[in-house]
Amino acid sequence: MSFIDEIDHEFRTTGLDIAVKSHSTPAIFDWLVDVLSFQGISDRVARDYASKHGRPTWSLLEENLKSSECLKLRSYWHYSNCRYDKTSQTCGEPEHFDACKLPRLRLRNGRLNQTACSLFLFIRDVAGGDLVDWIRGQIEAAVADDEPDLSAARQAALIAPLQHVYGVGEKTLSMALSTLLIGARGIEPVWFETGKDMVVIDTLAHNFLHRTGILHDCGTIHAYGQACYAEGGCAAIIRKVAASIDCRQFNSAFPSVFPRFVQHSIWRFCAAEAVNVCNGNRIDDRYACQDRFCRLGPKCARNSPKRARFQ
Repeated sequence: MSFIDEIDHEFRTTGLDIAVKSHSTPAIFDWLVDVLSFQGISDRVARDYASKHGRPTWSLLEENLKSSECLKLRSYWHYSNCRYDKTSQTCGEPEHFDACKLPRLRLRNGRLNQTACSLFLFIRDVAGGDLVDWIRGQIEAAVADDEPDLSAARQAALIAPLQHVYGVGEKTLSMALSTLLIGARGIEPVWFETGKDMVVIDTLAHNFLHRTGILHDCGTIHAYGQACYAEGGCAAIIRKVAASIDCRQFNSAFPSVFPRFVQHSIWRFCAAEAVNVCNGNRIDDRYACQDRFCRLGPKCARNSPKRARFQ
């Protein structure tokens, strides 16, 4: 019920409210690249590592790239096949490796170094150094015949270009952008209409839809991955379900249709750090769920996600 309050708290404590108002791209970049680093590892481990070894910042990357001799670091369009590997200390331009400052970012792995650099170059070169103006322009340029299609077009206008940034996918982009767009609603009201419709499909949400039988009943059984965001996939199902739920009954400050909140509620029901009911720690997915006290009760099909992969 405090979902928006939590976003507003993050907005204030990270200074995003001031950054969006003042078009402070460095501050937004520092927050965004930090959020995108929370991939493939627990939040606690990621935070502990960053606290110990530091985070990539706009000012640091700007300074490092000024003196770079590597052709790949000249622009966003030159940056491809960097192939920096932290373990082997190699890259796609070995003759420039010793002088390159990209490896000096002490991140968990080389992929994150490349993500930070690629995102910096995208914002500098594609977005013209002003991420707020770029987001505003992408949303305003999107067109469609009706409201649902317009929301989808606006989401695509933001996510599709950013998916070409190295190492980021639709899940993490949706998570980060929805927070940014929802949190900025008092400054950029139109952003909220796009952010509230973004859904984040992780393995928890995907497996929940498998276990409950929703994917089966919708005729869209699939493995976790890109299919979750395809036509009829997990994201589409959650948006369709959200259209029939008036979320104002949970919080009067919510919009009536709030797909991001519905998806977040599913995540909370499953996540070990939240309600901790429907997840792989509590359920042996070789078999049907044995939890007879689950509040979903007989409504759940108790399917096994592992078995579904082989159907």
